[in-house]
Amino acid sequence: MSAPATSSSSARPMRLAGSTPRRAVTLVWRGMRDHPGTYALAVGTSAVFGIATVGVSRVLGWATDEVVVPALAGDPVAQDKVWWAGGAVALVALTLALSVAGRRIFAGMGFATIQEDHRLRVTRQYLRLPMSWHRRHPTGQLLSNAGADVEAATSVFNPLPFALGVVVMLVVAAVSLLRTDVWLAVAALAVLPLAVLANLWFQRRMSPAITHAQELRAQVADVAHESFEAALLVTSLGTQQREEARFAGRASSLADANVRVGVVRAVFDPIIDLLPSLGTLLVLVVGTWQVSAGRIETGDVVAAAYLLTLLAVPVRAFGWVLGEIPRALVGYERIARVVDSRGALPEGDERWRPTAPGAAVTFDHVTRAVETAQGPLVLVDDVTLELAPGRVVAVVGPTGAGKTSLVSMLSRLADPDHGAIRLDGTDVRAIAPADLTAHVALVAQHAFVFEDTIRGNVTLADADDERAPSDEDVWGALRLARVDDVVRALPEGLDARLGERGANLSGGQRQRVALARALVRRPHVLVLDDATSAVDPRVEQEILTGLRGAGEGGPTVLLVAYRMSSVLLADEVVHLDRGRVVDRGTHAELLARDPGYRELATAYERESERRARQDWDDEDAHDEPTHDEPTHEDDDETAVTR
Repeated sequence: MSAPATSSSSARPMRLAGSTPRRAVTLVWRGMRDHPGTYALAVGTSAVFGIATVGVSRVLGWATDEVVVPALAGDPVAQDKVWWAGGAVALVALTLALSVAGRRIFAGMGFATIQEDHRLRVTRQYLRLPMSWHRRHPTGQLLSNAGADVEAATSVFNPLPFALGVVVMLVVAAVSLLRTDVWLAVAALAVLPLAVLANLWFQRRMSPAITHAQELRAQVADVAHESFEAALLVTSLGTQQREEARFAGRASSLADANVRVGVVRAVFDPIIDLLPSLGTLLVLVVGTWQVSAGRIETGDVVAAAYLLTLLAVPVRAFGWVLGEIPRALVGYERIARVVDSRGALPEGDERWRPTAPGAAVTFDHVTRAVETAQGPLVLVDDVTLELAPGRVVAVVGPTGAGKTSLVSMLSRLADPDHGAIRLDGTDVRAIAPADLTAHVALVAQHAFVFEDTIRGNVTLADADDERAPSDEDVWGALRLARVDDVVRALPEGLDARLGERGANLSGGQRQRVALARALVRRPHVLVLDDATSAVDPRVEQEILTGLRGAGEGGPTVLLVAYRMSSVLLADEVVHLDRGRVVDRGTHAELLARDPGYRELATAYERESERRARQDWDDEDAHDEPTHDEPTHEDDDETAVTR
């Protein structure tokens, strides 16, 4: 049986297509379409602002011609209208104030929710994509996609309602000016073609500059992340200056790129700011000529000039949108590459309810390969195994044999290219994700510990989550993992907070907390990928004995082992080499008939002796926690892609 076809993460690709104007319009339309109510209110209040802005100029022109000039000439009727004129101006001003407040509130809401949408979309895709995809993409780049790139992609939406309101304002202003005088309207609107030309120039120079800057931001984040992760290595080997120089080089390049972006923006912004003033000057020149010819009144010129003065700030907002479009398109394209990435494993929908403590595990002609620069590399090659429920099976083999690749498919960290893996007869690809994660637990060699309480690290649930395991269950899991005495010795017990990555625990203690995290779920299949490498062999034996449940049976355990003390605890041993099963049987049987296994067992014994001489036993090392355990670069993509 082959794997189901992998579909993309979304029915509609996120990536934009077409020319720059078309992509910009599509980007804006998608954002507004996702939140139509919010943007209808934002654009509506902005349109009211635009109409009210034109209204102020018209009211001012009317007041000049009908009230102010006659009143100054001594007209008593006009003098009586002064309060009415003031009231009309105040009413329009109040409308302006309310529309500004509404526009900013709703624009801010839309901007924030679109950012939230993009971040959720990116992080959900991160969780869907297999580990092979993550290993091909630096962590700093992934952080940049969910952070700086999202901010860039949404930068255009903050001023967008204001800019759309400006469009309404320009239409109303054009109609008002045309009704007053055609030549006055031409003079006022002559600056618009200049704005279009300035924007075309800006787009051509800003797009490559901002693309380069966003790429460098990701590189800076990646270098910083690597330096932080390797803090112990950097400090112990004295390579701080090298890391500083490496980071400084990327930071300097980013600074230069940002300066380039700033230079382009510094040329564009003054041009946009200059256009309304240039329009006002043209209006005054043409208006003076028209007034002297008796075609229009003085108030018409005052209204037109004042209107262009009011348009100065809104036109800047329009320029702001135009200026943010290149950055938004670049950020959007970068997150679209993540969201549109293929390889996400399709989710099953069958319910799986195991009836026994352990599940039957079947590997049916399982094959898996990865692409490399040299071509396909086979990690698991036509493996067929049947494991009885409740058995402890050790998987051994040399580095690169395919051990991790094989057992990780039980948790669907990857799917086989050919063949099938079944649990109690059901293909793991067909099992609903909630059932699979509830009944299959994988514990890796490198145990990750959150900066949280002991309880939070074991349950991986919030304190107020009703579905979280009870404290009694947590203590039971800690007891099975033989770490309950360590927790009881802490002043706060289950509420004791652990440092970042469990820095206040030893390596063996971290591994046992991670094991308790798996055991509290009472899994029916437990995969231990060298998960007890830093644990004393005696304690390891106690843990595996406890899993058998005092005669009641326990989960089916697949144990990827690198030391003989672990192998000897297994009911059965599977010897892998180059992705294929060489032999299987008890330890004694393989020693008797498998020369490769004898060599491997001898190597394991030597490795165990070496570790003992170097005092890798975390249980006896009480002086300081051990922060680094020996690393086994097993197989699959880790060794291939680095």
